[in-house]
Amino acid sequence: MKKIALAAVAVLGLTVAACQDNAPDNAVSTENTIETEAAADTNSAIAGTENLGAAADNALDAAGNSLSNAGNSIENAAEDVANGQDNVAGQ
Repeated sequence: MKKIALAAVAVLGLTVAACQDNAPDNAVSTENTIETEAAADTNSAIAGTENLGAAADNALDAAGNSLSNAGNSIENAAEDVANGQDNVAGQ
């Protein structure tokens, strides 16, 4: 009977130890998770904003290049007209 009683006390002791309150540890873990996720979201938002700025810069550069190309085309067309007139005058 003593062996059964000792075994029962040992099992009961392990059961009580396994049921200890882990709430403080769980709260710290949850807080760390929330902070990590918030930091990740913030970094993502900052990166997204920086990407938007780069995209806007690229769009403005493309628009500027298009205007420059249009100006060059007009200049070339004017030179073509002048060259055509010179060719006609030279004949």
